[in-house]
Amino acid sequence: MKYRQRVLGFLFLLSIVTYVDRVCTSVAGPAMQKDLDISPERWGWVVAAFAFAYAIFEIPTGSMGDRKGPRSVLARIVIWWSAFTSLTGAVSNYFVLLATRFLFGAGEAGAYPNSSAAISRWFPATERARAHGVVWMASRIGGAISPLMVIPIQQAYGWRASFFVFGILGIVWAVAWYWWFRDNPADKPGVTKEEIAEIGPRSAESHALNWGKALRSPNLLWIMLMYHTYCWGAFFYLSWLHTFLVKGRGFDDSEIRSLSWLPFAFGGCANMLGGLTSDYLVKRVGLKWGRRLVGMTGLGASAVFITMTMFTQDKVASVVLLALGYAGSDFMLPVAWAVCLDVGRKYAGAITGAMNTAGQLGSTLTSLAFGYLVKWYASYDAPLIPMAAMTAISALLWLKIDPTQEIIQEEHTEPVPLPKAA
Repeated sequence: MKYRQRVLGFLFLLSIVTYVDRVCTSVAGPAMQKDLDISPERWGWVVAAFAFAYAIFEIPTGSMGDRKGPRSVLARIVIWWSAFTSLTGAVSNYFVLLATRFLFGAGEAGAYPNSSAAISRWFPATERARAHGVVWMASRIGGAISPLMVIPIQQAYGWRASFFVFGILGIVWAVAWYWWFRDNPADKPGVTKEEIAEIGPRSAESHALNWGKALRSPNLLWIMLMYHTYCWGAFFYLSWLHTFLVKGRGFDDSEIRSLSWLPFAFGGCANMLGGLTSDYLVKRVGLKWGRRLVGMTGLGASAVFITMTMFTQDKVASVVLLALGYAGSDFMLPVAWAVCLDVGRKYAGAITGAMNTAGQLGSTLTSLAFGYLVKWYASYDAPLIPMAAMTAISALLWLKIDPTQEIIQEEHTEPVPLPKAA
């Protein structure tokens, strides 16, 4: 087995732990709202606090990974968020919960940009989309197994115990990662010269992005806007899904456990398929349309299925349609992150951080809008309208994104392996 596959194995496990911890809050949400007497609009602030903090700290921690390397930065990130996962189980009131979720988001920010930085250092360009597909597929596995793990713990020991348990998982991962991983493949004992040649040479100096120059790039601005609008629909699955199923479709605990994993299972498969499809299309039609076609197709389908969910009250049909909606947006997801590597190159952590900052601002707004729309219209279907609309806009924005145009044009320290299609 090549060493970069072992790196991918570590990132796969990290992504599972990340989403087990995130979705734990969504699964426990109905019980937390009841126990702490939280109304829908106030719960919107709880999930928005995480997203807002995530957005604020995404670029600094992504850039830190470019400068210091993902080895130490990822270890710090995982230890921080694991501590606040456990502390979530100890909250005594609404305002303490708000503060805890904000600090949780601040700690977890940068996890995926630094995973991207690791992929950029360890994988050649022709394998990056599928590598991201594996990482994001793992996140959906984490989301799928969360209800299966959280609900039995809740039923036996209460919702607080689930947070205590899951906080331990990240600590174990962080210790193993820091001990095993190296930022530069050449520094890792056992990596062959042949594999280093396949990966391509990497410069060893720190990389500080010129933000003034980067933010004048239309390509970066289109990428950020695309991801912002994408998150209006996608963040629902991490924040409001289980509350929607319980309060909007009348699910009980047994139905949540038996059906709520479907969107994450569909999403996981779509992530892997999207990455493989894009890498295949890049070889056949070139980098630009190899990325664009996957992005537009996935998000367009997602908008359709989210819209269809509004027209049924059937429990199974609702879950299946939402699952197909998540599959559509997840088909696009690894391509969005691969594009950041295409255009960011040695600034991969900073560029993915910028994209995800814009996305998490969208997550913040949709979290708040969901709660207030439920309050104003007394309907859990009303918030699906802006979700579908923004997802459709995100699909169209792919027409403006050009993966062949780098954000910072400069002399390369590594060969560009993918010429444009003729």
